[in-house]
Amino acid sequence: MTWVGHATTLLQLGPVNVLTDPVWGERASPLRWLGPRRLMSPGLEFDALPPLDVVLLSHNHYDHLDVTTVRRIADRFPDTPWLCPMGLRHLLQSFGVRQVIERDWWQTFDTPAFSATCAPARHFSARWIRDRNQTLWCSWVIQADGVRVFFAGDTALHPAFADIAARLGPFDLVMLPIGAYEPRWFMQQVHMNPEDAVAAYRTLVDGTGAAPPCFTMHWGTFRLTDEPLEEPPARFAQRWREAGLPASANWTLGHGETRRL
Repeated sequence: MTWVGHATTLLQLGPVNVLTDPVWGERASPLRWLGPRRLMSPGLEFDALPPLDVVLLSHNHYDHLDVTTVRRIADRFPDTPWLCPMGLRHLLQSFGVRQVIERDWWQTFDTPAFSATCAPARHFSARWIRDRNQTLWCSWVIQADGVRVFFAGDTALHPAFADIAARLGPFDLVMLPIGAYEPRWFMQQVHMNPEDAVAAYRTLVDGTGAAPPCFTMHWGTFRLTDEPLEEPPARFAQRWREAGLPASANWTLGHGETRRL
């Protein structure tokens, strides 16, 4: 697994190359001159991407769905399928994506090389003023080469984590957002803080007797909210230790860093 930045990761599961929420754009905004600007360059050059077997998309916010990036991928890898939650087919096709597979929560897309299941999340969707919640948001579980990965996308803490674990686990890698959480009175409905992420992880692995790696994302790339930029990983590490979880399973990476399962 290689962290490109924010929620963008490259998963290389045996022969299967998976890209999550790809954003190589300079701003998480519909405008080129206004909006959150990238603070860290992508950890992987776009031209260094290997052939992609699937792209997983969690929802339509600009820090997760970047039109310039979508068009670049669609042009370079025209046959790559994009898996997305319900309602995003037309938008992706308008950006040049040829193969769009929409799924509702708990629906699966199977191929000989991999299986991916759309799972619940607690968030919202919008790209304009008047389209709030007109498309779905989700998490994903992808299985390939004997490895099962949970990609939370963008989410607040929610009770369906227990259902995800029971129906789709156990997991070999858990990918959870830990940033963009202040002010809490406003953000707690849509984003987890580090304490929530530890709670979500414990729910996802409860009863398995294992402590798979937990990759922390959604921090350090764009300044979206009020907390200090470096607070999420430090606070997560403290809460992780306090929970008695193994330090080796805390995968808090630098941009461009790769870890092997």
